[in-house]
Amino acid sequence: MRGFVPLVFYLHRSKLYKVSKYYLFTIIYTDNLNLHNLSDSTYNLHRPIMRSLISYYVLFFIIYVLNSCGEVIIEMNYPETKKLDLVEDKFGQTVEDNYRWLEDFTSNESKDWVDKQNILTNKFLSNTYQKRIKKDLEDIWISDQISIPYKIGDKTFYFFNDGKKQQNVFMMKGCHDCEAKILLDPNKFSSDGTISLGDVSVSPDGRKIAYSTSDGGSDWRTWKVIDIESKEELIDKIEWSKFSYATWESDSSGFYYQKYKKPDEALADINRSPELYFHKLSDSQNKDKLIYGDEENPDLSWSISVPDEGDYRVLSIGEGTDERNLIYIKFKKDEDFIPVIKEFEATYYFLGGIKNTLWFYTTLDAPKGKVIALNITDKGKLSWKDIIQESDPISTVSIVGEKIIINYLKDTLTKIKFFDLNGNYLSDLDFPNEGSINGFYGKVKDDTAYFEFTNYTTPEEVFEINLDTLKYKSYWKSAVPGFNADDYTSEMQFYPSLDGTRIPIHISSKKGLKIDKETPVLLYGYGGFNIPILPNFSKTFYMWMKSGGVIAVANLRGGSEYGDAWHEAGMLLNKQNVFDDFSFAAKYLHKQEIGSPGTTASLGRSNGGLLVAATMLQNPDLFKVAIPQVGVLDMLRFHKFTIGWAWTSDYGEPDEKEDFINLLSYSPYHNIQKDICYPTTLITTSSRDDRVVPSHSYKFAARLQEFQSCDNPILLRVESRAGHGAGTSKDKQIDEIADIFGYALSVIKGN
Repeated sequence: MRGFVPLVFYLHRSKLYKVSKYYLFTIIYTDNLNLHNLSDSTYNLHRPIMRSLISYYVLFFIIYVLNSCGEVIIEMNYPETKKLDLVEDKFGQTVEDNYRWLEDFTSNESKDWVDKQNILTNKFLSNTYQKRIKKDLEDIWISDQISIPYKIGDKTFYFFNDGKKQQNVFMMKGCHDCEAKILLDPNKFSSDGTISLGDVSVSPDGRKIAYSTSDGGSDWRTWKVIDIESKEELIDKIEWSKFSYATWESDSSGFYYQKYKKPDEALADINRSPELYFHKLSDSQNKDKLIYGDEENPDLSWSISVPDEGDYRVLSIGEGTDERNLIYIKFKKDEDFIPVIKEFEATYYFLGGIKNTLWFYTTLDAPKGKVIALNITDKGKLSWKDIIQESDPISTVSIVGEKIIINYLKDTLTKIKFFDLNGNYLSDLDFPNEGSINGFYGKVKDDTAYFEFTNYTTPEEVFEINLDTLKYKSYWKSAVPGFNADDYTSEMQFYPSLDGTRIPIHISSKKGLKIDKETPVLLYGYGGFNIPILPNFSKTFYMWMKSGGVIAVANLRGGSEYGDAWHEAGMLLNKQNVFDDFSFAAKYLHKQEIGSPGTTASLGRSNGGLLVAATMLQNPDLFKVAIPQVGVLDMLRFHKFTIGWAWTSDYGEPDEKEDFINLLSYSPYHNIQKDICYPTTLITTSSRDDRVVPSHSYKFAARLQEFQSCDNPILLRVESRAGHGAGTSKDKQIDEIADIFGYALSVIKGN
């Protein structure tokens, strides 16, 4: 019925409409006017107009009824949003922040505003696509999924879900052929599945488990301990831990962890000055021993490693999200830590140790990564040696089974190579398919390990490998109901960005799909924090392909696909490169007649939400739909909440002039312009996101609704009892995917 819309629009703008509006007003609102009492002359005078009037309104009524039976037309009547008269001068720039009151996102006023936004949004989300996708997701979700297993002694541990549970359970096999049993079931933590299991750490003796939980998606973690044999929960309880793992002492007497001071407002207060503690089993938390902290340098963070052999303890000291770090080592139990790497000059990651040798991954004089060894003599002298030189970018390194196992990246695809502990090359992993290989977790003396293979059209398969022979066999294979890998195809191509830089892009779809300018395209990207986006099977992407669309994943600068240089080219003052890479990905696709501006949706989460919003504002005619999820959208105040200050290593410091000017140039919240028609935009966040606090999305939505100059909807979807993404329950995941994809397809396809 959309074909009638231009006619209605024409009539609305015509002289007939202006005349008829007058007569209709007169007929309805003038008490003394009665058509039956008009004189013949008066009636004849107005008869042509009245006939046209009647025809027009009959037609209008028919159109209204037909539209009501088909596509629902919803008037864009946004909730009233309070505006503050707030203007600040920063470095000579005038900055408006009329919606700062929404930063108090836990207030009743903000909650009431969110409720009204959700009511409006929900009117748009219910459609035939949404209902079908939700049903399909519910069907395909019912399949077994496991994490990559790892071994402690003879026991094998992994996460498992049969697709019916809201949260993954933690499993153990007591021997290779033993039946697996559940050790931790977070589905029993809460009735709605919103208390999730975070990290799990098994003690070296394989007898106890330290595990963390998250309430409603928050980054805050509570640590507890259970006995594996009895499954009895011990009295140990650790609170106010965040961004921390539980690292056990070698004798299993307790574990190290990082915690912050208890905040006044758990979801919003800035988190600084963490401290590293040791918790002895059966003690209360207030008796825990302070290992390291630095009040004078509140941005530092701490993690500790305990080698399989020897008395050494390796302390890594980081600053925010900067990959560079310091290394301190305690050589004997009762000694203090001494600095070994004293400057933030490169990345150092501890890999493992045997006796007097410790191995590290580093980017020192090697932006693509290399492996070095630290030898410690009996007299305490230290000597460094390059073990494996820089070559292709290193994604991950592990030392298992007395082998150094390196995951190299070649144009985003994995190549696994094995070396001995002296750095001598042994062999490649002979694997027939191209994609992503992950895993090889374990200890230096283990004889077996596990790895996983996947790509955009191949669901995960886990393999068990003998580290002596390097022969492997299938351990577990995902079976997604209704999915046949032979029916889908994925191809990596390259396109030039604005400055000519060659950018990889993976394009995936159903085989035989007619791809042209009318094809729905979902363009996904991230581009930040040295994080690579590698080929991986996704039920989410599968839904889009199953619906007749194309998935395009661009490997933008800012990630680590090509090493540190690739990251640096998309950070700080180079951040605009990332937005250019993303917009030129869309332009490349459209030039190849893979979709068009009228059929392309852009999607990204967190830093990817910033990517989507900034690119949309800079290129309003390039996308039909924009979906910034849990995005960093106010680039002048991101450092004011929770852990946001840590991102200055990638974004810059808003309180310093040069960085401020750069951030202001692309900050989504500050770059919305009047008299511009922006794409249909669905902004998503969660009320308990304490990483990228929801006020980013609230403020951006309010301002975009205010300035939008056309009928393209600006919608805000706020999930409750969820956070930044980790630990989200099955039902909430399905609902979110169905809402987002269903709405995007309804906008692109028009029904």
